[in-house]
Amino acid sequence: MDTSESSTAPREQDPAPEPARPRGWRRWAMDTRPLRRPAYRRLWSSTIVTAVGSQLTAVAVPKQVYDITGSSAWVGAASMAGLLPLIVFALWGGAIADTMDRRRLLLLTNSGIAVTSLLFWAQAAVGLESVGTLMALLALQQAFWGLNAPARNASIARLVPEEELPAANALGTTVMQTGQVVGPLLAGVLIPVVGLAELYLLDALALCVTVWAVHKLPALPPLTATAGRRRAGLREIAAGFRYIAGHTVLLLSFLADIVAMVLGMPRALFPQLAAETYPAYGEGLALGLLFAAIPVGAVAGGLFSGTFSRARRHGWMVIGAVVVWGAAIAGFGLSDSLWLAVAFLALAGLADMVSMVFRGAILLSAATDEMRGRMQGVFTVVVAGGPRLADVLHGSAGSLYGPREAVAGGGLLVVVVMLALAAAVPALRRYRV
Repeated sequence: MDTSESSTAPREQDPAPEPARPRGWRRWAMDTRPLRRPAYRRLWSSTIVTAVGSQLTAVAVPKQVYDITGSSAWVGAASMAGLLPLIVFALWGGAIADTMDRRRLLLLTNSGIAVTSLLFWAQAAVGLESVGTLMALLALQQAFWGLNAPARNASIARLVPEEELPAANALGTTVMQTGQVVGPLLAGVLIPVVGLAELYLLDALALCVTVWAVHKLPALPPLTATAGRRRAGLREIAAGFRYIAGHTVLLLSFLADIVAMVLGMPRALFPQLAAETYPAYGEGLALGLLFAAIPVGAVAGGLFSGTFSRARRHGWMVIGAVVVWGAAIAGFGLSDSLWLAVAFLALAGLADMVSMVFRGAILLSAATDEMRGRMQGVFTVVVAGGPRLADVLHGSAGSLYGPREAVAGGGLLVVVVMLALAAAVPALRRYRV
């Protein structure tokens, strides 16, 4: 491994026998080695429940806002109400995760998210019909999520050995992507049957499972004696950014995601493409397929993660995945056929899965444990903010040049910029474990 930018800190992973190298079809199937470790298995199992439950609330909030106002503009405003708290508290939460027991932080924040879901249920059950209340609750929920995500992601490196980090990231990402497909479908089925209030309640009950699973984890205190005496303030957040600037491979891992998402995420143009480019297939069907294609491709990539999770050249895997993402997005923009477009988007989703797996592995292996929380805080902000910036960029470009031209041009830009970064700065190309 590139030891100049990596950590040799001990981990609290459970001992597990090393199986023989898989043969035949098992080489291609999902790499489940991390699930042999009870602590990681508990963390991952809780994600299965909350991945679906969180999507119930993600559907219920905009539906309730629209029912109250009849305005899509208010739906968009409500969505943005959660962005600033997420950014602020993800950065702060990363600093906190580096100064206290991460298990304790996870217990506190998951409990806070569960209470917020109960408040969502209460306001819907009494028929409050207040958009302001919904936006305040959404901001509170996203603040708790921002505090939670860095600690959760940073904990993985203490639960599994370094060589299993890509497999662990693939397992977690597959579950989250599956939730993005199953959760909205389940919400669509349940809303006419049980109503919006019960969706919030189901999410709160799912979060109770998460709290129990986190309670069963081992303690995850800071590994250095001085970390527990630091205060998680602006100085610690700034130290995290200086750490990124001083470690080129970490900086490039963030830039790779920014390039892929900001230049190449075309979801803002899906409604226009469904209405103008694929109307023969039915606008509703076309829109649903376009939105589902990327997560379906990501799930497929996770199910066959054995094909890539044992790769050691993590830097080249990120570069290749981002280039494939850009080429697939360009192919989508050039497609006249809806089914060909869906196939290109599914390929893009698979490439995004590979990119996420290895970028996540780099962040966990190339950073010391006392910095992992802050790295995951920045990661959370990049993942949340990149697609929103892409919505603005692609929406504007689609209005000026046409939706297909904007999509294809963005995809090509991803390829060019990523290859230029890889050629100009060798640190990412050289990174391996």
